[in-house]
This record gives sequence, structure tokens and C-alpha cells, in this order.
Amino acid sequence: MKRQIIVQAPVVMALGIAILMTGCSSKDAVPEPIVGKCIISGIVGPEWACGAYEDDNTLAAAGSAQISKLGYGFTRREAIASARATLAQQIQTEVKDKVETFMRSTGVSSLEVADKVTTQVSKQVAHVTLIGSKQISYWENKGDKSIYVLVSVSKDAINLTAKDSVISSYKNDDALWQQFQAQNALVNLEKEFPTGK
Repeated sequence: MKRQIIVQAPVVMALGIAILMTGCSSKDAVPEPIVGKCIISGIVGPEWACGAYEDDNTLAAAGSAQISKLGYGFTRREAIASARATLAQQIQTEVKDKVETFMRSTGVSSLEVADKVTTQVSKQVAHVTLIGSKQISYWENKGDKSIYVLVSVSKDAINLTAKDSVISSYKNDDALWQQFQAQNALVNLEKEFPTGK
């Protein structure tokens, strides 16, 4: 009888070690990353929530907010405000770059005037076009209890507002407006800010 117990003890011990190792290995296992997916708080979400949204006709930005005790409506407005702030930065950067390119290509004004016009136009365009922005997608992430929204604005609206703002800036100074017209700058302005209209 003693012999039987001795034989079984190593078997029980080996079985116990195997179970222990299996239990430990599953706890230590690191999940494989999902390549090309948007993962937020362990949940796979739409790619736009991670900033991957491209459309030739619009500029878009994502925003998020934690679900509030004040309700989904309040949380959605917070997320939209966040997206619009990001969108405003995108618009200002894009418009500023295009206005600077336009100013260099036409040589219509001095550096001081160019800086003033560029700053004024980029801020004004961001403000005006955000009024026409709209939510185009919505996602609720159960992992971090937040909502994500995607807000966009038409590039035509941005370009039209930018052209109008540049022209308005030049018209405020008669000498600049004369120089603008003499240089046929409107053609270059249309190249920088094309619209379907």
C-alpha cells in the first residue's frame, strides 16, 4: 500500500504543477494587438474615432466626452464642442498656409500686411465655417463610458469664405485693392481656394 501512495504522489504533484503553470500562463498572456484597428479602452471602434477619416470634399475632426450624469444630450454637446475646437485648428492651419502661399505668389503686399491679412482671414474663416459644421457620425464606447462624434465642414464653404475674406481685406485699403487688381491676383486666389461654384 505504501508503494501505491509513493507512485501516486509524483503523479499528483506533476498534475498540480501543470494546472498551476496553465493558470499562470493564461494570466500572463498578452493579447495580440489588432493591426489597423482603432482600439480605445480595449474596445474596437470606428477608425474615425482614432483620427482616420479622409474625404476630398470635407475637413473633419473627432471629439469625445465622458458620459455625464446630466445626460446624453449634454455629453453629446461636449463632444461636439471638442470636435469643433480641433476642426477650427485644422481650418486655421490650412487657410493660413494657403493665404501665405497666395501672398507670396502674387507679391501684392508687404510682409506686415501679409501677416495681418493671413491672421485675420484664418481666424475669420474658422469662425464662420464652424457655423456650417455638422455631426456626421456617433459612437458610444462602453469600455471608457464615453461618446465620440465626428464633425465635418465642406471644403467649398471654407474656400468660399477664405476668398471672400481675402478680397474684403484688400478692399479695405484702396492702394492694396488697386495692386490686387493690377496683379490679376483673383486668378491665383481661385487656384489656392477652388470651389465648385
